[in-house]
Amino acid sequence: MPLSRWLSGQGFDLERLRFSLRTALAACLALIVAWAIGLEHPQWSAMTVWAASQPVRELLVEKSLYRALGTLVGTAVGLLLLLATGDSLLWLVIGLALWVGLCAGIGNALHSMIAYATLLSGYSASMVALLGTASGMNTLALGADRLLTVLVGVIMALVVGLALTPRASRSALEERGRRSTARVLHLLAQRLGPQPRGTRLAPNELLSDIAILEAGLEPSAAGSRRARHSARSQRAILAALTAALLWVRRREHGQRQAAAHEAVAEAALAMDNAEPLPTVAAHLNRASQLAEAEDPALGEVLGRLAATLTQRQQFRDTGRTDRDASRRQVTRHRDWIHARHAMLRTTGVLLVIGLAWVATGWSAGAYVMLGTSVMVTLFSTFENPAWIMRRILAWQAVGALCAVALRWLAWPLASAEWQLIAMLLPLILVTVVPFSHRRTQNGSMDYVMILLLLSQPSLPLTGTFAHSLALALAVVAGPLLALIAFRLIFPTNARRRQRHLEAMMLHELENLASRGDSQREALWQARLYHRVMRLVHWAHLQGEATHRVVDASLAALTLGETLEALRHYSQEQGKNQADPGTRRRLEACLRRIARLRQAPLEAAAALERLARTLARRQQVELARQARHSATLLRENRAFFQGKT
Repeated sequence: MPLSRWLSGQGFDLERLRFSLRTALAACLALIVAWAIGLEHPQWSAMTVWAASQPVRELLVEKSLYRALGTLVGTAVGLLLLLATGDSLLWLVIGLALWVGLCAGIGNALHSMIAYATLLSGYSASMVALLGTASGMNTLALGADRLLTVLVGVIMALVVGLALTPRASRSALEERGRRSTARVLHLLAQRLGPQPRGTRLAPNELLSDIAILEAGLEPSAAGSRRARHSARSQRAILAALTAALLWVRRREHGQRQAAAHEAVAEAALAMDNAEPLPTVAAHLNRASQLAEAEDPALGEVLGRLAATLTQRQQFRDTGRTDRDASRRQVTRHRDWIHARHAMLRTTGVLLVIGLAWVATGWSAGAYVMLGTSVMVTLFSTFENPAWIMRRILAWQAVGALCAVALRWLAWPLASAEWQLIAMLLPLILVTVVPFSHRRTQNGSMDYVMILLLLSQPSLPLTGTFAHSLALALAVVAGPLLALIAFRLIFPTNARRRQRHLEAMMLHELENLASRGDSQREALWQARLYHRVMRLVHWAHLQGEATHRVVDASLAALTLGETLEALRHYSQEQGKNQADPGTRRRLEACLRRIARLRQAPLEAAAALERLARTLARRQQVELARQARHSATLLRENRAFFQGKT
């Protein structure tokens, strides 16, 4: 039996096994090089390798660069805090808590590797300031040592990674996107033409596929500007497909359009056959023009999809996309609620721990605050940080125990520093086993991170066993306190992230009602399609059916479009200075919708009253739209109250 098949049968992930073996070898090399050039904390270089390494080359390069940037910023801030606060431990604690909390908040609001660099700049400042306080090293020497060890680790990760790490394969993601586009076009053709005898495609299933695809775009955008432009153009197509699927859900029993059906069917066939994107876009533009008279919304959906396919072809030809056009097509959701919670949680927890340290004067207090700052910052971006923190706590306890055993059982036998390094290397290499096994991989990297943090290979050996044990307990207290924080202070998981997103959707609808303008309306719609993809993604993670979030999204979209139409009608009435009674009723309705979450049924009643007024004024279509929005408000009352 081949070795690879046997390992796979034993529960090892072969790709992860190769990656962890490369990383462990690079970490050993970084440790040796950092020690050889005389750095004070060579183990930090090995820690950097584990933190920066990635399974594909493009991610490795980008994360290494952003790690260097985040470390540079964090080191500078840590040094400034040490210099500014002098001997005042209280002001150092306050300054660090505010800085790390700010970085946690901003990092959770950003996307891609810039978010990682922001989080890193927070806890890098903690490492410099707190370890400087604990060790009594010269401030500038400690900052220089921290920066140099990180640079050595980054360089070693790049050297080994570029030599042994494969390039990312984007063709599979692009092929999945092509198939999803073809399936959506076939679904549109089914809705517009005669009922097929075969299996009908389900819009919600297609939305789930699109949401999963969108979530996978972030890693593919790493490594180069071209990759980011590629992901941007692909995300715009996925947003256009989402808009098409929402149209399908709203028109499930709509009238057939033979002319548009034929053009859309030709576009679907062209996509099936992987014909050039301009050919597909030409069919869709023709379908858009044919559909415009009978259903303007369908014409807009088809035109939008044609425009995004044209933009994708522009990327293939030039390697770039039009940034402004992309923003008009899709604006990415930022979870400002979660970001605010992360900032307040991080700042509050670090203040409590720091003030306790100041009050007690415990010598290991710096390590408690350091470990906690890393945990509550870095893992705040996870979908369920409390769940992963339990595993991290267990693995950090193992790492701390190994560090204490190494220090007091093995290292006393050494007579030279190279022997200390040699004894540490096998404990780094053994990380490969739990890191690559499917049952133990979650959190296992923290074993080696804590082992290295607590193991400084330098002679003469100093300290007492009690001091080593206290440091180990202090470091392990970090994930324990972070676990408590994630459970009790603004607890977060996939369901709560979904609620945050829904709350932001409703808040934006209220803003549209209270102070709508054309720019805000365009931004709202561009962001809505990305939020729908995220909502479906959260539902998928929880194993829930997607129909609830899709129905809620449809209701929000319909209400937003109604608000746009009412705002435009109000502006026209204001210019003509006609029918002040209708204008008063309209403004009263908008004020009700501006308090949507407090009283959705009152908003629905106001829309129905306005619909009757508009019908008397011969505004039949606008009245129908307002009445339909009122119906959706009643049907989705729980969503609009934020109680789903």
